[in-house]
Amino acid sequence: MAPLPIPLCLALIAALGFGALLLWLELRHRLRPASPLRLDSHSWTVHEPAAGSATEASPGAVTAAISVDGVLRLSNRHARMEVMVPEVELRPTLLGKGDLSGVTVTARLTAAHPDEDSRADGYWAAYIVKGHKQTEARVMLTIAAPAGRPAAGAAEQQQIDPLTLIDTLWLEVLWINYGPFGRLQRRDGLLIPLRKPEPLQPATARWRTGEACQVLPLPTHLLGVLDDPAEVLRRYAAAVLQPGDILTIGETPLAVMQGRYQHPAMVEPSALARLLCRVFHPTSSLATACGLQTLIDDVGPARVLCAWLAGTLMKLVGSRGGFYRLAGEQARLIDDITGTTPPYDQTIVLGPAQPERSCRELARALGVPVAVVDVNDLGRVKVLAASEGCDEGLLLRALRPNPAGNANERTPLVVVRPA
Repeated sequence: MAPLPIPLCLALIAALGFGALLLWLELRHRLRPASPLRLDSHSWTVHEPAAGSATEASPGAVTAAISVDGVLRLSNRHARMEVMVPEVELRPTLLGKGDLSGVTVTARLTAAHPDEDSRADGYWAAYIVKGHKQTEARVMLTIAAPAGRPAAGAAEQQQIDPLTLIDTLWLEVLWINYGPFGRLQRRDGLLIPLRKPEPLQPATARWRTGEACQVLPLPTHLLGVLDDPAEVLRRYAAAVLQPGDILTIGETPLAVMQGRYQHPAMVEPSALARLLCRVFHPTSSLATACGLQTLIDDVGPARVLCAWLAGTLMKLVGSRGGFYRLAGEQARLIDDITGTTPPYDQTIVLGPAQPERSCRELARALGVPVAVVDVNDLGRVKVLAASEGCDEGLLLRALRPNPAGNANERTPLVVVRPA
């Protein structure tokens, strides 16, 4: 048998070496330290101060308060691994429409373990979450402020209540996972709406005229993981919808309701992410190590590396955008920090999961076609997914002016009505 030609031998060796590199990257990625614990929450309630319930705190100082309470749940998804939680810290931040410097927030966390009594002093004692078990903790927050202060620049010193300026509570939970994987610090955030705007009514809705269509941006409260997409669409859109309308929702609002965001502190960039992020345009969300690592965590390092190599070769022959086509839809949808509205501007937000399924379910719930869209101020419109009955050409014409806006308009929903 004749020996293989030297060039073919070298090609086979290179292919085997590259395959071994891909295998090593994938194994290293999949076997990296990880905790099986997950945090979620439920049963949140907001209690506004009752009329006439203000209390005299000191001579000339009257205070009022909003109380918020809910439950955090820590679940262990592993069958055998036991994970300790030695520390939990709450970090609340208020968002509103004015100066909140006089408002104070106090937070109290009380363990509610299934096999231990709660401590009256509120101390979080290190706790072991066993395999396929869970534990909970009750959260109680008090938002207090002087009941009134002079409005800035007011001619008659009109008194305003600082609590009326607050509409949202952003609660970060910093907690430690300790186990066979080492010591990992987790940082999860959830948004709790304190006040919600009234839905638009047909008599007050201000439609905008477009190209052979009308559009109506719908204001909502800031959306988060505590919101159900169907309930949000039903609350803010049901009153103005009629047969023939198409209801659109932005891809980022849907993603945050699905919990598809994380603080950069939760991302540990690999050497591959630190190296490849330098080749992307500085304005790209993949131009930072944490942004690119988020994509790697979603699709795997082998696919990202192969997409970059193939994309580079395609660019040499004049075909641009190859990386984004080969790396998958999330490569275009990831928003790095500063890419979304506060408080998500401090997090990395992925695109929504299973948008086609979401469109079908939302269309059934609302009775009109629903589309998930990605729109920017440059006139770029991309329909990520749409239910049956959506006219994509109509959506492209209607949404090109970006009626929802890219700032803090809080209008993630847009109704499109054919003229």
